Amino acid sequence: MGAYILRRLLLVIPTLIGVMVINFTLVQFVPGGPIEQIIADMQGQGDVTRGFTGSGGDDAARSAAAAPAGTERYIGARGLPPAFIAQLEREFGFDKPPLQRFLDMMWNYMRFDFGTSYFTSKTVVQLIVERMPVSISLGLWSTLIAYVVSIPLGIRKAVRDGTPFDTWTSGAIIVGYAIPGFLFAILLLVLFAGGSYWQWFPSRGLHSEADVWNAMTWPQRILDYAHHMILPTIALTISSFATLTLLTKNSFLDELRKHYVMTARAKGLVERRVLYGHVFRNAMLIVIAGFPAVFIGAFFGGSLIIETVFSLDGLGKLFFEAAVARDYPVIFGTLFIFTLVGLLVGILSDLMYVWIDPRIDFETRGG
Repeated sequence: MGAYILRRLLLVIPTLIGVMVINFTLVQFVPGGPIEQIIADMQGQGDVTRGFTGSGGDDAARSAAAAPAGTERYIGARGLPPAFIAQLEREFGFDKPPLQRFLDMMWNYMRFDFGTSYFTSKTVVQLIVERMPVSISLGLWSTLIAYVVSIPLGIRKAVRDGTPFDTWTSGAIIVGYAIPGFLFAILLLVLFAGGSYWQWFPSRGLHSEADVWNAMTWPQRILDYAHHMILPTIALTISSFATLTLLTKNSFLDELRKHYVMTARAKGLVERRVLYGHVFRNAMLIVIAGFPAVFIGAFFGGSLIIETVFSLDGLGKLFFEAAVARDYPVIFGTLFIFTLVGLLVGILSDLMYVWIDPRIDFETRGG
């Protein structure tokens, strides 16, 4: 097993580099950039260069008149002094060729130096830590609730396969899976967060306002946190029931048809002992071993729309805002971290397979 883990860890390096190379290359061909973003923010705000160069708006207008048409490298840059553009390029590192910028970026990442955001003056690590409580809350609770509900329901459906219970629960699950998460979230807001009917739950935030939150005791804070998390968690979890429930059901059905189950029943074991003493461990292998990957998926990528609807500042929203603003340190820093964690979680999932069922040997399968 040690040789297999070593091979997987060594494969992390080229995979991570490949992901970064592809995304860095694609960004070079995407229109716009942080300099264009700054220029766009400065349009229509009067004197746009005085804070940097000391020149006024008349000087900028004269520069625009003197500059030949088509010589600007950046959209909207006409009228801005070349020295100002050059200063921005030096600050963002765009005065270097792309290959050197990529190599410098990867060298810094190997030392876990992910840089500083172009627009917030905070390090990438600080931004991730600030947004992490929201993503951990959504990912953890939605995953746990999905497992707690789906596994017993899937087992029940497998035992009563073909019965009316199996039919109507399958219909309900499919309907829940078909409803888009953002639409269900808006429905919850309208019904239960004061949209048009009942004001049972808050409509935004991870907890109450700071002054109210600071005045609460710890039990009150726990209740307030749970009160705020109910609607977002339900909205994020509703679509994950179908896959996990049906996976559990099909895994149990496959095991129930095997000979060792018939042998256990022939020996006179009660059905509960057969299900939970013999079938459960084998049937739950793929479901339980996939828990880390499911959690990481919900933690990193599955909550952008839910975060937006419920005004939560999580990692999904952080990455989206960085992509819109062309905040490259945040984009590539979070991409590097998320990819690395995802690859390591894949290895952890394989180890969970072996831990649950020691008969599995990945080394004999060629890694």
